[in-house]
Amino acid sequence: MGRLSVSLCGISLDNPIIPASGCFGYGYEFAEIYDINCLGSFSFKGTTLSPRVGNPTPRIAEARAGLLNAVGLQNPGVDAVITQELPRLREVFHKPVIANVSGFSIDEYVSVCAKLDAQPEIGWLEVNVSCPNVHGGGMSFGVEPQSAAAVTRAVKAVTKKPVILKLSPNVSDIVSIARACEEAGADALSLINTLLSMRIDLNTRRPLLANITGGLSGPAVFPLALRMVWQVSQAVSIPVIGLGGVSSAEDVVEMMLAGAAAVEIGSANLVDPLICPKILQSLPAVMDRYGIENLKDIIGGAHG
Repeated sequence: MGRLSVSLCGISLDNPIIPASGCFGYGYEFAEIYDINCLGSFSFKGTTLSPRVGNPTPRIAEARAGLLNAVGLQNPGVDAVITQELPRLREVFHKPVIANVSGFSIDEYVSVCAKLDAQPEIGWLEVNVSCPNVHGGGMSFGVEPQSAAAVTRAVKAVTKKPVILKLSPNVSDIVSIARACEEAGADALSLINTLLSMRIDLNTRRPLLANITGGLSGPAVFPLALRMVWQVSQAVSIPVIGLGGVSSAEDVVEMMLAGAAAVEIGSANLVDPLICPKILQSLPAVMDRYGIENLKDIIGGAHG
């Protein structure tokens, strides 16, 4: 095992760098640019039971230190993912991959997770109860402990692989939701998803996004994400994956010191498609600068 290696739910990763769902497609798009097997893993595009065309355009808007998206979980549906996307993914990525799952009812979450759990290339199921860009699903399951726990229990009943609950920052008490998911059987947690936000076009005097609101990501959200990772990792005993505005090796180290066992990188991939290999290349020098021998030794190290 190398200096960068970590473990996530008992599965070894060569390093903690994981491109986040929605910012990396199904992997093969980025495989045209670099060998994505350098990554620890990646979380593929959010998958639902039925195909979704997503929200109307425009559904991307810039902000000073990030971007807003209201894509709306556009995807071909779980059956097409299994028959079309996973075979292509298998050709370019030879490690366990994270399947990101969304739903509009508990039954949908269960159906999608059961189908994906049976696929050999999938190592973990990341259950998204935090998407702010769809109506009647996603975030509605993750805004209070009981509903998040209900999804967790239902999914755990039909799966054998580790289940990661992806949590929303758009709540008053993320710790109580995290604890409820852990008690319901979650194997890990990932946080944070995007922050519900909006922009207005001064010329038209109308919202920039057709959906009116969207999820804010990028460097602007990093301090808030770091705070929530700190709080949640102290409150639970299961692994926490940190994400939100990560765009440098220093950010990765900071997230891990706050308690993250692994780190997802989202919208930075859209700004610079080579951001993940660049971070990996610079991590050893950053570790040397701060006297870090092995990354796994610093997880939660800032807690004292």
